[in-house]
Amino acid sequence: MAPITQASDETNHQALLDQLDLYAVRKPFRNPTWKPPQRRNKNVKQIISEATRKEASVMATQNNSGISTPMPPGSTPGAEDGAQPNIAQAAQNLSTMVLEKSLAGNMSSNGPAATYTNIESAPSLHPSSQRHYCDITGLSAPYTDPKTRLRYHDKEIFGLIRTLPQNATEDFLAARGAHTVLK
Repeated sequence: MAPITQASDETNHQALLDQLDLYAVRKPFRNPTWKPPQRRNKNVKQIISEATRKEASVMATQNNSGISTPMPPGSTPGAEDGAQPNIAQAAQNLSTMVLEKSLAGNMSSNGPAATYTNIESAPSLHPSSQRHYCDITGLSAPYTDPKTRLRYHDKEIFGLIRTLPQNATEDFLAARGAHTVLK
């Protein structure tokens, strides 16, 4: 067996360090098999314009269909041979009237706009779209007191909230509909 020398021990040690060095290993940022998704997300403007185009297309189709054909005089719509009027057709006629009304006010655009009178687009009830108002002043409230759960507008209102008695804060929460009833 060969004697271990200082020089061979240092070279072996250095070779072992080079072999175990993590910085020498190539680590790509992205997985080499990753491919970008084929489906692209749409922004709000694209979604609204697409919905407007769709509604305009529906209006054009309804105007060219038999629904818009005038009835002969003396006949009642939907009551042919003593049958009851069709509820679905009446609802469609109602939605057509609402769309025509919204178009009458908005003659500058090509199709109906998304309005609150449009049956297909109701106001959003999502919590993120609801504005918070100060329980004391009624101004916009970016802050909420963690102790009383009252919403406030600025530091002056915060000081007032901290001086209120417990029953007054409960009354404010009850007015907002956010009070907790313990049984």
